[in-house]
Amino acid sequence: MAEQNKGSVWGSIKPFVNGGTAGMMATCVIQPIDMVKVRIQLGQGSAFDVTKNIIKNEGVGSFYKGLSAGLLRQATYTTARLGSFRYLTTEATKANDGKPLPLYQKAACGLTAGAIGACFGSPADLALIRMQADSVLPAAERRGYKNAIHALTRIAADEGVTSLWKGAGPTVVRAMALNMGMLASYDQSMEYFKDTLQLKEIPAVIGASAVSGFFASACSLPFDYVKTQIQKQKPGPDGKLPYSSSMDCVMQTLKQGGPLKFYTGFATYCIRIAPHVMLTWIFLNQIQKLQKANGL
Repeated sequence: MAEQNKGSVWGSIKPFVNGGTAGMMATCVIQPIDMVKVRIQLGQGSAFDVTKNIIKNEGVGSFYKGLSAGLLRQATYTTARLGSFRYLTTEATKANDGKPLPLYQKAACGLTAGAIGACFGSPADLALIRMQADSVLPAAERRGYKNAIHALTRIAADEGVTSLWKGAGPTVVRAMALNMGMLASYDQSMEYFKDTLQLKEIPAVIGASAVSGFFASACSLPFDYVKTQIQKQKPGPDGKLPYSSSMDCVMQTLKQGGPLKFYTGFATYCIRIAPHVMLTWIFLNQIQKLQKANGL
């Protein structure tokens, strides 16, 4: 009985543990690209200019500034979203008599999982954005966060606990869009590559991961742009913030730069998002294979 309970508990938490671990491993690889992407969105120039300036002025180690927050974000956000998605799709498949889910049901599961993950990961996401943006501020305005925990405690102490969820609205919407594109397209592509094209496991995983990365990027960049603008804003000389809300940010951006402004840094964003998505799925597949080989 004890072994059954142990197995039942592990079976329940395994998708969450595996998802968070895979996301953290992918973040360690992708962190430098994410740093460049944030700097581009903050108006620091092209990918080449940003990379050159970081190396020249801050050193190569600065590409990993905010890594602790990035890992904390994956430990909360990705653990929750991938675990929730697998739980939701498993339950939906049972309700569907074991038949493969149609795309719209997978998309609904992805939307829900993205919202759940974003609620858990929003504080770490705020810390990550601020740590990456800190060095481009004037010296007198820099916050000087040492690591993710220091950033979170400082934000809570200086601005209140609820400020940890500043920008949570656009964060949740962006996560819903990204995960609808990422999660639903991966499962749908895996079915197509394995069942229709008869591909073996590794080519199917790589192909489905690439498709997943593309749709995640295409669906989420406008929301990511708004989220970044809201999270990095500081009061002006008059004490007022540049944007009163996410919708105000959308309207001002449309007025000043047009719709394409939301796709600032699109190439770098795709280069960052797609590989992270691909690596997350590939790492997850390898973790699952390792567990299966060891009877876990």
